[in-house]
Amino acid sequence: MNDWLLYLIITAALAFAVSSWWGVRSLKALHTRSAVQEDTYHPGLSRQTVAVVMNPVKAKSAEATALIQRACLSAGWDAPVFFETTAEDPGYSQAEAALASGADVVLVGGGDGTVRVVAEKLARTNVPMGLIPLGTGNLLARNIDLDVYDLHGNVQTALFGHQRHIDMARMAIRNSRTGTSSEHAFLVIAGMGMDAEVVGDTNDGLKKAVGWLAYTEAGVRHLPGRRKKVSIALDDQPEQSRKIRSVLFANCGLIPGGIDFIPQAMIDDGMLDVVVMSPRSAIGWIAMYAKIMFKHKRNLPVMSYYRSGKIVIKCAEPVATQVDGDPSGMATDVTVQVEPRSLLVRVTESKGGETAPRECTPQ
Repeated sequence: MNDWLLYLIITAALAFAVSSWWGVRSLKALHTRSAVQEDTYHPGLSRQTVAVVMNPVKAKSAEATALIQRACLSAGWDAPVFFETTAEDPGYSQAEAALASGADVVLVGGGDGTVRVVAEKLARTNVPMGLIPLGTGNLLARNIDLDVYDLHGNVQTALFGHQRHIDMARMAIRNSRTGTSSEHAFLVIAGMGMDAEVVGDTNDGLKKAVGWLAYTEAGVRHLPGRRKKVSIALDDQPEQSRKIRSVLFANCGLIPGGIDFIPQAMIDDGMLDVVVMSPRSAIGWIAMYAKIMFKHKRNLPVMSYYRSGKIVIKCAEPVATQVDGDPSGMATDVTVQVEPRSLLVRVTESKGGETAPRECTPQ
Protein backbone atom coordinates (compact mmCIF):
# COMPACT_ATOMS: atom_id res chain seq x y z
CA MET A 1 0.00 0.00 0.00
CA ASN A 2 1.34 3.48 -0.91
CA ASP A 3 2.45 5.61 2.02
CA TRP A 4 0.01 8.44 1.20
CA LEU A 5 -2.90 6.01 1.15
CA LEU A 6 -1.86 4.59 4.51
CA TYR A 7 -1.66 8.10 5.95
CA LEU A 8 -5.16 8.86 4.66
CA ILE A 9 -6.55 5.73 6.28
CA ILE A 10 -4.87 6.48 9.61
CA THR A 11 -6.07 10.10 9.50
CA ALA A 12 -9.64 8.99 8.76
CA ALA A 13 -9.55 6.49 11.62
CA LEU A 14 -8.27 9.09 14.07
CA ALA A 15 -10.87 11.60 12.90
CA PHE A 16 -13.59 9.01 13.38
CA ALA A 17 -12.40 8.16 16.89
CA VAL A 18 -12.11 11.80 17.99
CA SER A 19 -15.41 12.94 16.49
CA SER A 20 -17.22 9.87 17.80
CA TRP A 21 -15.80 10.46 21.29
CA TRP A 22 -16.94 14.07 21.11
CA GLY A 23 -20.37 12.93 19.96
CA VAL A 24 -20.71 10.81 23.08
CA ARG A 25 -19.55 13.68 25.28
CA SER A 26 -21.89 16.21 23.75
CA LEU A 27 -24.98 14.10 23.12
CA LYS A 28 -24.65 11.77 26.13
CA ALA A 29 -26.19 9.03 24.00
CA LEU A 30 -29.61 10.74 24.05
CA HIS A 31 -31.55 10.94 20.83
CA THR A 32 -35.06 11.84 19.76
CA ARG A 33 -36.50 9.26 17.40
CA SER A 34 -40.06 10.06 16.40
CA ALA A 35 -42.68 7.32 16.53
CA VAL A 36 -44.88 7.16 13.48
CA GLN A 37 -47.44 4.54 14.53
CA GLU A 38 -48.45 5.27 18.11
CA ASP A 39 -47.74 7.29 21.23
CA THR A 40 -46.52 5.60 24.36
CA TYR A 41 -49.11 4.44 26.86
CA HIS A 42 -49.07 3.19 30.42
CA PRO A 43 -49.86 -0.52 30.95
CA GLY A 44 -52.24 0.33 33.79
CA LEU A 45 -51.26 -2.60 36.03
CA SER A 46 -51.23 -2.05 39.79
CA ARG A 47 -49.21 -5.22 40.37
CA GLN A 48 -46.85 -7.08 38.08
CA THR A 49 -45.13 -10.44 38.01
CA VAL A 50 -41.57 -9.66 36.99
CA ALA A 51 -39.06 -11.99 35.32
CA VAL A 52 -35.48 -10.98 34.55
CA VAL A 53 -33.08 -12.47 32.01
CA MET A 54 -29.64 -11.37 33.19
CA ASN A 55 -26.17 -11.75 31.69
CA PRO A 56 -24.17 -12.30 34.90
CA VAL A 57 -20.76 -11.52 33.37
CA LYS A 58 -21.60 -7.87 32.69
CA ALA A 59 -19.84 -5.42 34.99
CA LYS A 60 -22.96 -3.91 36.57
CA SER A 61 -25.13 -7.04 36.64
CA ALA A 62 -24.96 -7.35 40.44
CA GLU A 63 -25.90 -3.69 40.92
CA ALA A 64 -28.76 -4.04 38.44
CA THR A 65 -30.03 -7.15 40.24
CA ALA A 66 -30.09 -5.33 43.57
CA LEU A 67 -31.90 -2.31 42.10
CA ILE A 68 -34.58 -4.51 40.51
CA GLN A 69 -35.15 -6.47 43.72
CA ARG A 70 -35.37 -3.29 45.78
CA ALA A 71 -37.81 -1.62 43.38
CA CYS A 72 -40.16 -4.63 43.34
CA LEU A 73 -40.04 -4.86 47.14
CA SER A 74 -40.85 -1.14 47.49
CA ALA A 75 -43.81 -1.56 45.15
CA GLY A 76 -45.22 -4.38 47.28
CA TRP A 77 -44.88 -6.92 44.45
CA ASP A 78 -43.65 -10.50 44.58
CA ALA A 79 -39.90 -10.90 44.30
CA PRO A 80 -38.69 -10.97 40.68
CA VAL A 81 -37.56 -14.29 39.24
CA PHE A 82 -34.07 -14.24 37.69
CA PHE A 83 -32.83 -16.41 34.82
CA GLU A 84 -29.10 -16.12 34.09
CA THR A 85 -27.64 -16.59 30.63
CA THR A 86 -24.64 -18.85 30.02
CA ALA A 87 -21.91 -19.10 27.42
CA GLU A 88 -23.77 -22.06 25.89
CA ASP A 89 -27.21 -20.39 25.96
CA PRO A 90 -27.26 -16.60 25.51
CA GLY A 91 -30.93 -16.30 26.51
CA TYR A 92 -33.17 -18.56 24.41
CA SER A 93 -34.22 -21.02 27.12
CA GLN A 94 -34.13 -18.30 29.77
CA ALA A 95 -36.63 -16.18 27.81
CA GLU A 96 -38.89 -19.22 27.34
CA ALA A 97 -38.74 -19.91 31.08
CA ALA A 98 -39.55 -16.26 31.82
CA LEU A 99 -42.67 -16.47 29.64
CA ALA A 100 -43.65 -19.81 31.19
CA SER A 101 -43.47 -18.22 34.65
CA GLY A 102 -46.43 -16.01 33.72
CA ALA A 103 -44.46 -12.77 33.75
CA ASP A 104 -46.29 -9.51 33.05
CA VAL A 105 -42.99 -7.97 31.99
CA VAL A 106 -39.57 -9.48 31.14
CA LEU A 107 -36.53 -7.36 31.94
CA VAL A 108 -33.30 -7.95 30.01
CA GLY A 109 -29.98 -7.09 31.63
CA GLY A 110 -27.12 -7.33 29.16
CA GLY A 111 -25.80 -6.13 25.84
CA ASP A 112 -27.30 -6.06 22.37
CA GLY A 113 -26.80 -9.80 21.89
CA THR A 114 -28.81 -10.73 24.97
CA VAL A 115 -31.51 -8.20 24.08
CA ARG A 116 -31.80 -9.59 20.55
CA VAL A 117 -32.14 -13.20 21.71
CA VAL A 118 -34.80 -12.42 24.31
CA ALA A 119 -36.70 -10.15 21.92
CA GLU A 120 -36.89 -12.99 19.41
CA LYS A 121 -38.79 -15.05 21.99
CA LEU A 122 -41.02 -12.18 23.15
CA ALA A 123 -42.03 -11.12 19.63
CA ARG A 124 -45.81 -11.23 19.06
CA THR A 125 -46.51 -12.37 22.64
CA ASN A 126 -47.59 -8.87 23.74
CA VAL A 127 -45.48 -9.34 26.87
CA PRO A 128 -43.40 -6.15 27.17
CA MET A 129 -39.61 -6.16 27.35
CA GLY A 130 -37.85 -3.79 29.75
CA LEU A 131 -34.26 -2.88 28.90
CA ILE A 132 -31.45 -2.72 31.45
CA PRO A 133 -28.54 -1.82 29.10
CA LEU A 134 -25.25 -3.27 30.37
CA GLY A 135 -23.32 -3.81 27.13
CA THR A 136 -20.82 -1.96 24.96
CA GLY A 137 -23.10 -0.50 22.29
CA ASN A 138 -26.60 -0.76 23.81
CA LEU A 139 -27.96 0.22 20.41
CA LEU A 140 -31.64 -0.55 20.93
CA ALA A 141 -31.64 1.35 24.22
CA ARG A 142 -30.14 4.39 22.49
CA ASN A 143 -32.70 4.23 19.71
CA ILE A 144 -35.67 4.22 22.09
CA ASP A 145 -34.25 7.24 23.92
CA LEU A 146 -32.97 5.59 27.11
CA ASP A 147 -29.98 7.12 28.87
CA VAL A 148 -27.62 4.13 28.83
CA TYR A 149 -25.59 5.61 31.71
CA ASP A 150 -28.55 5.89 34.10
CA LEU A 151 -28.92 2.39 35.56
CA HIS A 152 -31.40 3.43 38.25
CA GLY A 153 -33.52 5.31 35.73
CA ASN A 154 -33.58 2.37 33.35
CA VAL A 155 -34.77 0.03 36.10
CA GLN A 156 -37.57 2.46 36.94
CA THR A 157 -38.59 2.73 33.27
CA ALA A 158 -38.48 -1.04 32.76
CA LEU A 159 -40.73 -1.66 35.77
CA PHE A 160 -43.01 1.38 35.94
CA GLY A 161 -42.69 3.07 32.56
CA HIS A 162 -44.88 3.48 29.52
CA GLN A 163 -44.70 1.12 26.55
CA ARG A 164 -44.98 1.05 22.76
CA HIS A 165 -44.72 -1.37 19.86
CA ILE A 166 -41.64 -1.36 17.63
CA ASP A 167 -40.59 -3.28 14.52
CA MET A 168 -38.31 -6.28 14.42
CA ALA A 169 -36.72 -7.87 11.37
CA ARG A 170 -35.40 -11.28 10.38
CA MET A 171 -32.47 -12.24 8.20
CA ALA A 172 -32.45 -15.70 6.62
CA ILE A 173 -29.07 -16.77 5.30
CA ARG A 174 -27.99 -19.69 3.14
CA ASN A 175 -24.53 -20.80 2.12
CA SER A 176 -24.75 -22.71 -1.16
CA ARG A 177 -21.13 -23.87 -0.77
CA THR A 178 -21.78 -25.71 2.49
CA GLY A 179 -25.53 -26.25 2.24
CA THR A 180 -26.10 -24.64 5.64
CA SER A 181 -28.88 -22.17 6.42
CA SER A 182 -30.17 -20.27 9.44
CA GLU A 183 -32.47 -17.41 10.45
CA HIS A 184 -31.74 -14.57 12.85
CA ALA A 185 -33.88 -11.81 14.35
CA PHE A 186 -32.49 -8.29 14.74
CA LEU A 187 -33.68 -4.99 16.15
CA VAL A 188 -31.19 -2.37 15.03
CA ILE A 189 -28.87 -3.06 12.09
CA ALA A 190 -27.90 -6.22 10.23
CA GLY A 191 -25.37 -6.31 7.44
CA MET A 192 -23.23 -8.25 5.01
CA GLY A 193 -19.77 -7.57 3.68
CA MET A 194 -17.11 -5.39 5.28
CA ASP A 195 -19.17 -4.33 8.31
CA ALA A 196 -19.68 -8.00 9.21
CA GLU A 197 -15.99 -8.70 8.69
CA VAL A 198 -15.14 -5.89 11.11
CA VAL A 199 -17.61 -7.21 13.70
CA GLY A 200 -16.10 -10.68 13.49
CA ASP A 201 -12.50 -9.45 13.64
CA THR A 202 -12.73 -6.93 16.50
CA ASN A 203 -10.34 -7.74 19.34
CA ASP A 204 -12.35 -8.75 22.42
CA GLY A 205 -9.68 -7.51 24.83
CA LEU A 206 -9.55 -4.12 23.13
CA LYS A 207 -13.35 -4.00 23.11
CA LYS A 208 -13.43 -4.49 26.88
CA ALA A 209 -10.79 -1.81 27.34
CA VAL A 210 -12.08 0.97 25.07
CA GLY A 211 -15.63 -0.13 24.22
CA TRP A 212 -17.06 0.60 20.77
CA LEU A 213 -13.87 2.41 19.68
CA ALA A 214 -12.33 -1.06 19.22
CA TYR A 215 -14.32 -1.36 15.99
CA THR A 216 -12.26 1.51 14.55
CA GLU A 217 -9.04 -0.51 14.77
CA ALA A 218 -10.64 -3.48 13.01
CA GLY A 219 -12.22 -1.16 10.47
CA VAL A 220 -8.87 0.31 9.46
CA ARG A 221 -7.47 -3.18 8.86
CA HIS A 222 -10.41 -4.09 6.63
CA LEU A 223 -10.53 -0.90 4.53
CA PRO A 224 -8.40 -2.36 1.74
CA GLY A 225 -10.30 -5.01 -0.17
CA ARG A 226 -12.15 -5.73 -3.36
CA ARG A 227 -15.79 -5.22 -4.16
CA LYS A 228 -18.02 -8.23 -4.74
CA LYS A 229 -20.71 -8.59 -7.36
CA VAL A 230 -24.21 -9.24 -6.01
CA SER A 231 -27.81 -9.10 -7.18
CA ILE A 232 -30.30 -7.10 -5.09
CA ALA A 233 -34.10 -7.35 -5.26
CA LEU A 234 -36.30 -4.98 -3.24
CA ASP A 235 -39.90 -5.93 -2.40
CA ASP A 236 -39.95 -8.70 -5.06
CA GLN A 237 -39.04 -6.24 -7.81
CA PRO A 238 -36.58 -7.16 -10.62
CA GLU A 239 -33.01 -7.76 -9.49
CA GLN A 240 -30.31 -5.12 -9.75
CA SER A 241 -26.67 -6.07 -10.27
CA ARG A 242 -24.25 -4.18 -8.03
CA LYS A 243 -20.64 -4.33 -6.87
CA ILE A 244 -20.52 -3.80 -3.11
CA ARG A 245 -18.22 -3.67 -0.12
CA SER A 246 -21.04 -3.70 2.39
CA VAL A 247 -24.85 -3.65 2.63
CA LEU A 248 -26.66 -2.57 5.81
CA PHE A 249 -30.29 -3.26 6.71
CA ALA A 250 -31.38 -0.70 9.30
CA ASN A 251 -34.44 -0.91 11.51
CA CYS A 252 -33.25 2.28 13.20
CA GLY A 253 -30.32 4.56 12.60
CA LEU A 254 -28.45 5.67 15.74
CA ILE A 255 -25.08 4.01 16.36
CA PRO A 256 -22.45 4.49 19.11
CA GLY A 257 -20.65 7.79 19.17
CA GLY A 258 -23.85 9.81 18.96
CA ILE A 259 -23.80 9.28 15.18
CA ASP A 260 -27.16 9.27 13.41
CA PHE A 261 -26.05 6.95 10.63
CA ILE A 262 -29.45 6.88 8.89
CA PRO A 263 -31.48 9.93 10.06
CA GLN A 264 -34.65 8.88 8.24
CA ALA A 265 -34.79 5.39 9.77
CA MET A 266 -37.62 4.98 12.28
CA ILE A 267 -38.14 1.99 14.52
CA ASP A 268 -41.87 1.55 13.95
CA ASP A 269 -42.53 2.60 10.35
CA GLY A 270 -42.81 -0.94 8.98
CA MET A 271 -39.84 -0.44 6.65
CA LEU A 272 -36.11 -1.15 6.54
CA ASP A 273 -33.61 1.44 5.36
CA VAL A 274 -31.03 -0.24 3.13
CA VAL A 275 -27.58 1.27 2.58
CA VAL A 276 -25.42 -0.08 -0.24
CA MET A 277 -21.77 0.96 0.05
CA SER A 278 -19.38 0.42 -2.84
CA PRO A 279 -16.19 2.50 -2.44
CA ARG A 280 -13.15 1.46 -4.46
CA SER A 281 -10.53 3.25 -2.37
CA ALA A 282 -9.81 5.10 0.86
CA ILE A 283 -11.04 8.29 -0.81
CA GLY A 284 -14.50 6.73 -1.16
CA TRP A 285 -14.56 5.70 2.51
CA ILE A 286 -13.54 9.19 3.60
CA ALA A 287 -16.24 10.76 1.43
CA MET A 288 -18.88 8.50 2.99
CA TYR A 289 -17.59 9.28 6.46
CA ALA A 290 -17.81 13.03 5.79
CA LYS A 291 -21.37 12.67 4.44
CA ILE A 292 -22.49 10.81 7.56
CA MET A 293 -20.75 13.06 10.08
CA PHE A 294 -21.85 16.34 8.49
CA LYS A 295 -25.28 15.06 7.37
CA HIS A 296 -24.58 16.21 3.82
CA LYS A 297 -27.60 15.74 1.56
CA ARG A 298 -25.65 15.40 -1.68
CA ASN A 299 -25.80 11.91 -3.17
CA LEU A 300 -22.60 9.90 -3.48
CA PRO A 301 -22.10 7.34 -6.26
CA VAL A 302 -20.51 4.98 -3.72
CA MET A 303 -23.38 5.16 -1.20
CA SER A 304 -27.00 4.43 -2.13
CA TYR A 305 -30.10 4.47 0.10
CA TYR A 306 -33.29 2.46 -0.38
CA ARG A 307 -36.43 1.74 1.65
CA SER A 308 -38.02 -1.68 1.51
CA GLY A 309 -39.97 -4.20 3.55
CA LYS A 310 -38.13 -7.15 2.01
CA ILE A 311 -34.65 -7.47 0.51
CA VAL A 312 -33.12 -10.47 -1.28
CA ILE A 313 -29.38 -10.49 -2.07
CA LYS A 314 -27.49 -13.22 -3.91
CA CYS A 315 -23.77 -13.52 -4.51
CA ALA A 316 -21.54 -16.09 -6.16
CA GLU A 317 -19.12 -16.42 -3.25
CA PRO A 318 -19.87 -16.52 0.49
CA VAL A 319 -19.92 -13.17 2.28
CA ALA A 320 -19.77 -12.50 6.03
CA THR A 321 -23.02 -11.42 7.76
CA GLN A 322 -23.89 -9.89 11.14
CA VAL A 323 -27.01 -9.07 13.17
CA ASP A 324 -26.92 -6.28 15.76
CA GLY A 325 -23.17 -6.62 16.09
CA ASP A 326 -23.03 -10.42 16.36
CA PRO A 327 -21.46 -12.52 13.56
CA SER A 328 -24.13 -14.71 11.92
CA GLY A 329 -22.13 -16.74 9.41
CA MET A 330 -21.15 -16.75 5.75
CA ALA A 331 -23.87 -16.54 3.13
CA THR A 332 -24.43 -16.62 -0.63
CA ASP A 333 -28.16 -15.89 -0.28
CA VAL A 334 -29.64 -13.40 2.17
CA THR A 335 -33.32 -12.57 2.66
CA VAL A 336 -34.22 -9.78 5.07
CA GLN A 337 -37.80 -8.93 5.99
CA VAL A 338 -39.35 -6.52 8.49
CA GLU A 339 -41.94 -7.64 11.07
CA PRO A 340 -43.97 -4.47 11.74
CA ARG A 341 -44.83 -3.61 15.37
CA SER A 342 -44.07 -7.13 16.56
CA LEU A 343 -42.33 -6.27 19.85
CA LEU A 344 -43.68 -4.39 22.89
CA VAL A 345 -41.04 -2.46 24.84
CA ARG A 346 -41.03 -0.31 27.98
CA VAL A 347 -40.00 3.28 27.33
CA THR A 348 -40.14 6.71 28.85
CA GLU A 349 -43.28 8.73 28.18
CA SER A 350 -43.56 10.44 24.81
CA LYS A 351 -44.12 14.21 24.67
CA GLY A 352 -47.71 15.27 25.02
CA GLY A 353 -48.76 12.05 26.76
CA GLU A 354 -49.64 11.19 30.32
CA THR A 355 -47.53 11.95 33.34
CA ALA A 356 -44.07 10.38 33.08
CA PRO A 357 -43.45 7.42 35.39
CA ARG A 358 -42.11 8.31 38.82
CA GLU A 359 -40.10 6.25 41.24
CA CYS A 360 -42.51 3.90 42.99
CA THR A 361 -43.25 4.33 46.68
CA PRO A 362 -44.23 1.49 49.01
CA GLN A 363 -47.92 0.60 49.13
